Amino acid sequence: MFDSVSDTLTLISFLMTVLLIMWRPRGLNEAIPATLGALVVWLAGGVSGGDLIDIAETISGAAITIIATIVIAMVLESAGFFHWAAAGLAARARGSGYRLFLYVNLVCFLMTLFFNNDGSILITTPILIILLNRLKLRNHQKIPYLLSGALIATASSAPIGVSNIVNLIALKIVGMTLYMHTMMMFVPATLGLLFMLGLLFLCMKRDLPRELPKVSVGYRLAGGPPGIGIAHPLGPVPPADNLKRQTRLMRNLFLFVFAVRLGLFGASYAGIPIEWVAVAGSVILLSWRWAYLKIAPNDIIRKTPWHILAFAFGMYVLVYGLHNMGMTDRLVDLFRPLVSGNLLNASLLMGGLLTAMSTLFNNHPALMIGTLTLNQMGLDPLSLKIAYLANVIGSDIGSLLLPIGTLASLLWFHLLRKHKIKVEWRDYLKVTVMVIPPTLVFTLISLYYWVRWIVPYTGL
Repeated sequence: MFDSVSDTLTLISFLMTVLLIMWRPRGLNEAIPATLGALVVWLAGGVSGGDLIDIAETISGAAITIIATIVIAMVLESAGFFHWAAAGLAARARGSGYRLFLYVNLVCFLMTLFFNNDGSILITTPILIILLNRLKLRNHQKIPYLLSGALIATASSAPIGVSNIVNLIALKIVGMTLYMHTMMMFVPATLGLLFMLGLLFLCMKRDLPRELPKVSVGYRLAGGPPGIGIAHPLGPVPPADNLKRQTRLMRNLFLFVFAVRLGLFGASYAGIPIEWVAVAGSVILLSWRWAYLKIAPNDIIRKTPWHILAFAFGMYVLVYGLHNMGMTDRLVDLFRPLVSGNLLNASLLMGGLLTAMSTLFNNHPALMIGTLTLNQMGLDPLSLKIAYLANVIGSDIGSLLLPIGTLASLLWFHLLRKHKIKVEWRDYLKVTVMVIPPTLVFTLISLYYWVRWIVPYTGL
């Protein structure tokens, strides 16, 4: 029984919102059900005006950081960076299907590290489709590259908190800096990704071609002022002098983005809002593009997914409504006795809880609920940190068990349908049921041992 009509409406709004986000009838943008659900919760009294102000303050910095990162990705795309990278990928594979598998997943890992998980899916999936089509691979031979790339790209938001908007929001709730998150999480999460990659290779090895067809996957230069081109995976390889200029340009762009990424950690360590660095980096790149490629920033305003702000705000309102109706109190009563005083239990149980919740109703609301729950447990500082990081692992890795666990997975299926590549849910599940559970457990145990090892040296 619920205590009030407000509680009932809050729960119904939450369930209907999650259903519509998973279903997405007629390509419905996820921000629409999230916004409408939040409006119902507010009108029903599930959250107050003061709660809305707190929510806005909590998510604003994270949302701005992600938007600025997406803008940086869009500038690089218009400069031809990603197609240039795809051509280089094919060249470095040197005709080996196995080597291409490793490089594809390395690129997906780096894309998420330098941008974010959803952006990585949006960028790498079309590039891989172009590359695999140019290689004239059959559909069953494309799936290992596309599926492993999608899983690695999504899971790669775990090592550093800045690669996922929900991770950034949760960081603020538990009062943890980006620097501390990375120090405690990068090693175990990266080990987990390597473990996952090994399992993915074993599961899909039989469908990977040993040798790739000998076809040209070069790129031509087009657009921009003299000496600066936009790379396309079409046509012949450009002359050597142009190719050298292009390589130099792309390397400089990469180094700039790398510097911006390092700036985020430096800002976090110094107590400076990280969104300031992200916005500054995006403005500099936009100005460069306008000056050298003669592309005005008008398209950025049109193409930037501003709806991410509405989605993040709406989902957080819904979760806050559940929090106000006592859902987190019930979780606290259930898990506090099991988690308190035992770091291994904290890691395994909270990671398992977030995996279950993410599988049932998506990792965005799941991580928010899990983080709010942790904040009420009254845990000692170290147990709180390890339990929070276990939440992130469950949200970023455990959620991949089913396609509905993450928006990135759903977006990946949408892109494949758009490009007429047939991948069924059973193709996805026959891999993830073998790979995700052992990867989850391995990563959670690695987190426990890593944190226990670094505590004497860091004073955590």
